[in-house]
Amino acid sequence: MDKTERKMTKIARELNKLTVQTMKEEGIGTAEFDFIHLVRHHPGITQAQLREELKIDKGAAARRAASLEAKGYLIRRDNPEDKRSQLLYATKKAEGLKNSKVSIESTFYEWLMEELDESETEHFCEMLDRLYLRSKKESRSGFLQVKERMDRGEKDG
Repeated sequence: MDKTERKMTKIARELNKLTVQTMKEEGIGTAEFDFIHLVRHHPGITQAQLREELKIDKGAAARRAASLEAKGYLIRRDNPEDKRSQLLYATKKAEGLKNSKVSIESTFYEWLMEELDESETEHFCEMLDRLYLRSKKESRSGFLQVKERMDRGEKDG
């Protein structure tokens, strides 16, 4: 039984609503933000690699890249290894977008924590850090323990 009632997910969902609303005001949708995020983390990525990673079709990738280039978030450079493709890079404007997303998230979490006193905040942050580190460790292992529990649940159910 999930004692948390998935409240971490629900809080993150509320923050996502604010982030989406704010990004739309800047002219960026969630799919575009995912595109930019991937380019930022993989400078020099090709559209073919983006399509594969994001599981989108060729036309959608081309439209998204062209739109983000026109908005000043991406630049293209010729691929020296393949004259038929181009490499995509994030611009300073794209980096600023990342920083604005971080700012939105930080402001939301600061606001959320205001009702806790210093001792509660310290204890909560310690527990949150433990949970985060545990989740990262499990992620790095390919979610072996969680998948095992899920498999056991399927067999028992």
